[in-house]
Amino acid sequence: MNIVVTTLNAKYIHTCLALRLLKAYSAPEHDVEIVEYTIKDPELNVVSDLFSKSPDIIGFSCYIWNIEKTIQIVKLLKKVLPDTKIVLGGPEVSYDTEYWLKRVEEVDYIVRGEGEETFKQLLHQLKSGESVETIGSLGYRRDGKVTSTPSRPNLDISKIPSPYRFDFDRHELSKRIVYFETSRGCPFQCQFCLSSIEVGVRYYDIENVKSDILYLIENGAKMIKFIDRTFNIKRDYAMEMFQFLIENHGGCEFQFEITADIMRPEVLQYLNEHAPPGVFRFEIGVQSTNDLTNDLVKRRQNFKKLARTVTLVKEGGKIDQHLDLIAGLPEENYDSFKKTFNDVFALRPEELQLGFLKMLRGTGMRAMADQYKYKYMDYAPYEILSNNVLSFQELTRIKRAEDILEKFWNDHRLDNTVEYLIEHVFETPFDFFQLFGDYWDKKGWGRIGHQFEDLFVRLKEFLETENVDNFALIDGLMKVDYLLHYNQKPRKKWWVSSISKEVHNNLIQHAIDSELKYNEKNIAKHIVVEKIPFHVSKWINERKLVHGDYLFIVHYDSKRSTKYSYTTKIKHI
Repeated sequence: MNIVVTTLNAKYIHTCLALRLLKAYSAPEHDVEIVEYTIKDPELNVVSDLFSKSPDIIGFSCYIWNIEKTIQIVKLLKKVLPDTKIVLGGPEVSYDTEYWLKRVEEVDYIVRGEGEETFKQLLHQLKSGESVETIGSLGYRRDGKVTSTPSRPNLDISKIPSPYRFDFDRHELSKRIVYFETSRGCPFQCQFCLSSIEVGVRYYDIENVKSDILYLIENGAKMIKFIDRTFNIKRDYAMEMFQFLIENHGGCEFQFEITADIMRPEVLQYLNEHAPPGVFRFEIGVQSTNDLTNDLVKRRQNFKKLARTVTLVKEGGKIDQHLDLIAGLPEENYDSFKKTFNDVFALRPEELQLGFLKMLRGTGMRAMADQYKYKYMDYAPYEILSNNVLSFQELTRIKRAEDILEKFWNDHRLDNTVEYLIEHVFETPFDFFQLFGDYWDKKGWGRIGHQFEDLFVRLKEFLETENVDNFALIDGLMKVDYLLHYNQKPRKKWWVSSISKEVHNNLIQHAIDSELKYNEKNIAKHIVVEKIPFHVSKWINERKLVHGDYLFIVHYDSKRSTKYSYTTKIKHI
């Protein structure tokens, strides 16, 4: 049989571990070909490519981000390949099997839950012509009626062959994210998460894990993302892995999902002392700081200990941290979510992701929908529209704040300016993101896109309407952020300089005389000098405001694509 497994990844740089697990587990009895696309690929292009492979069986890995497009592709495929058996699997179709088989008549089989053993048995039965009725965790039709077989027990994952030893070359690995699992399952019961359904955690043999990681690094992997739901739940295992990765990273970067409030101080101390800068990245789910909300979704969390961990890691300066929030959890109204946001933003994570509750099939949260009067999308991603304490209008406003958060914090283009605004101008960080988000929406800027310099122009316009104090200082901060963004002297500025040519030349000469022994002939190609009403270096390095007349000088080294800057007091012009 000609067997193909495929999926629609969210981006080209992503890879699908599920497909590689199916291929590894089905071998050597069955030769399975892996083909990956993205959700941006036109449906007909995907269908044409799959058609050219003349498959007898096609398996699709289904998630909330690709299910609707996958369905359209399946419907087209069945028209041009009517005899090809189509199999769906993955978290999006593992629940409500009857619904999916009735909705998509073109689908022949649905594999529920862990798919390795079920898919392999299905291939065997289809090849031999035997009945599929004895295969566990399978949905199908019998005499036109939807049927589901009993669920099979969890796999012994130690017996799964390595899925990392094929289907990549060095060129491919260097450009894409490799998803890696060292365990399956989660010890927690958060009702909004599918991982809460499975009880217990199963681990792969640690020596096999190390061997696979070394293989990937030696073959060019540059980014490995561990998909373990809580990488640090087993302390000794996590510590051994951290040590191994530090000693063998070879320039590869690693991302982990960790539970911050159970991280031991000695582990943090070890990471702060030994982790190479930029090699590790932690993803930490906070979701809410509202105790009642966390109780309702069965989420155990000690925010004080979580904050301690995040703070210690940040002080270490070695590991970037990505913190997650979820708007729309039970009994968290607009004001409560604002508090949650400000609680977490006070930790100043390198990235703060503001997500919105999705009522995933199979979760306890979906079962509680009526109790808390949730209204949500009928189709994936099942995002909520309102509940008993949060209106659609309030959710829409939070989305506006989220848009500004992405543009002005997570992208780190105006760090110095935003830090000043949230500390000295607006009552809370959330107020800045919310009010600016409302203004951005009112002006219709979300519908017309933006260039880099537009971020500064639009922020300036917003601040002018707010009649903020110390605008000259804020204007100076924005100029500093703009100039520091570039590694080569920018061709244009978003502001019109008020300095005359004569004065500008004098400033340049002052810079040369006082700090730089630079060839005057080439000075215009490499140096920018601006008058700024505060000591820039003091603000950048110490967050101290020292007012006065200063020169901010940025020297761009075009050969090395680097820059350095300094501040000097204006003594004469």
